[in-house]
Amino acid sequence: MIEISDGPLDPEALTARVRRNSNGAVVTFLGTTRDSTDGRSVLHLEYEAYRPMADRKLAEVADEMRKRWGVEDVAIAHRLGRLEIADVSLVVAVASPHRADAFAACQYAVDRIKQVVPIWKKEFFQDGEIWVGSEREHHLAGS
Repeated sequence: MIEISDGPLDPEALTARVRRNSNGAVVTFLGTTRDSTDGRSVLHLEYEAYRPMADRKLAEVADEMRKRWGVEDVAIAHRLGRLEIADVSLVVAVASPHRADAFAACQYAVDRIKQVVPIWKKEFFQDGEIWVGSEREHHLAGS
């Protein structure tokens, strides 16, 4: 199950979708909006995506997980739009017969999503905003 939503995500419902009697392990990752970055107070975030490709890339990540770890039960959801502090932006739920595969597949998914899925995050601060991953961000971090 792959979902990109403008509304709040329901981690419990997504986790329930991957639970089966044949699975002894269920791992759920929640990406949440934190209140600071590099000592600066974050007011809120905004996520944007190139939807056709983002949907396709999320499905590819799920397929990669299935092939590499043999996990069949995977749910990935990402939120778009404005998120307040502590809002959930990403849910990855993975179930498998054994915990090692579930943990490894879940971590892989989170890392891979950041690498290949065209979803962009903008952080808003009291004194400005910045697209995360931009050259300007790297310049500011190195200042």
